[in-house]
Amino acid sequence: MKRIVPIFIAASLFAGCGNQDSPEALKAKLSKLKEQSTNINHQIKLIESRLAEIDTLNNGSNRISVIAERVKSEPFNHYFIASGKVELENQAAISTETNGQVKKIYVRKGERVKKGDILIALNTSIIENSISEVKIGLELATKVYEKQKALWEQNIGTELQYLQAKNQKESLEQKLKTLNAQLDMSIVKAPFDGIVDDIYIKEGELASPGKPVAYLLNPDKIKIEADISESFLSKVHVGDKIAVTFPTFPDIKIETEISRIGNYIDPKTRTITIQVNSNNPSGMIKPNQIALLYINDYYNPKAITVPSIILKQDTKGTFLFTVDKASNREVAKKVYVKTGISFNDRTEVVKGLKDGDMVIVAGYNMVSNSIPVNVSIR
Repeated sequence: MKRIVPIFIAASLFAGCGNQDSPEALKAKLSKLKEQSTNINHQIKLIESRLAEIDTLNNGSNRISVIAERVKSEPFNHYFIASGKVELENQAAISTETNGQVKKIYVRKGERVKKGDILIALNTSIIENSISEVKIGLELATKVYEKQKALWEQNIGTELQYLQAKNQKESLEQKLKTLNAQLDMSIVKAPFDGIVDDIYIKEGELASPGKPVAYLLNPDKIKIEADISESFLSKVHVGDKIAVTFPTFPDIKIETEISRIGNYIDPKTRTITIQVNSNNPSGMIKPNQIALLYINDYYNPKAITVPSIILKQDTKGTFLFTVDKASNREVAKKVYVKTGISFNDRTEVVKGLKDGDMVIVAGYNMVSNSIPVNVSIR
C-alpha cells in the first residue's frame, strides 16, 4: 500500500503541471499532496495495527479466560431431608404421691441435682405421731406375743390366746410399714440426674397427687423424632448413620444413627416415625427445637460429579463444556452428558465424562464450541 502513494502523488503532479506551471502553483500542489500522504500513512498504520491484533487473536494469545476442574471418580452420597423435633430423653413434671402441706423446698430453679436428691418435703407431723404410737403399741404386742409363744410351747394357755397375740403383733408391724411408706412419699426426690427447670409451688402451700410441684430435665441426652414418607421405608434401617443439623445453630452438626423405626403408617399422611438419640454435652440444643435429619438413600463409591450450575439444556439434551486440545491450543468443547441425581449443588454424570476430563466451571457462559480458551485449573 505504501508504493501506491508516490505513484498517486506523481500522477497528480503531472496532471496539474499541464495547466499551471508556475512555481507558486506547484509548491501549493506539493504541500497539499504531502498533507494527504501524511493522512494516508496514518491510516495505513492503524490498519496494520488492527491486523496485528487479529493475527495475535488467531494465534491464541488473547483467548477467553476460564477456570476448569479435573474430574475424578470419588464417593458420592445422596440424602433426603426430614424435619424433626427435639425432645429430651429424661424430662418430667414431678408431683407428690400424697396430699400434704409443703414444709421445705430444698432446691432452686436452674440447680443441678443427682438422682435421689431431695427436692421438696411435706409436713409429716401427723404421720410421725402415728408412727410413734404404733411403735409403742408394737413394743407391747411383741412382748405379749413372745410370752404367749413361750407358754404355748410349754402347752400352757390356749391356742386362741397365742394366735391373738401373734396377729396383734403382725398387724402393728404392717401398720408401721405402711406409715413409713407414707412418710417416704411425703419426700419428693429427683428420679434422675438433671436440672430443676421450674418450681410450681411455694412453702406452706398444699400439694396433691397429679399436681406438678417441679419440672426436672436432663439436657445431656436428646432424642429426635421425624416423620418420613412411606416411600423411603425400604431405604432406612435401625443403625443407619445419619447427620443432624439445626437451623438455629448452623455450626452444630451431629453424627448419629437411627435408633427406632415405628411400626405404624399414618393413614392420613402416609408417613412413619423414626427416632434418633444423641448426646448433648454443650446443652445448647433445647426441647422442641427444629432439627433436620439427613438420611442417606443413595451411594456410589466411584461417581463422577460436576457442579450442577454448569449443566445446560438444548434440544439435543444436557451438555457442558470441557477443555480440548486442537492444533496445539486449548479450546472449549461442547459435550453432551447423561446425568444421575443431584445433591449439595453437585450432579452425578453417568455417561459422557471420564476420569481426567477437564470441565469448565467458571466462564462457561462466555464460551461456545471450539472457541480458544485460556485455562486456569481449580
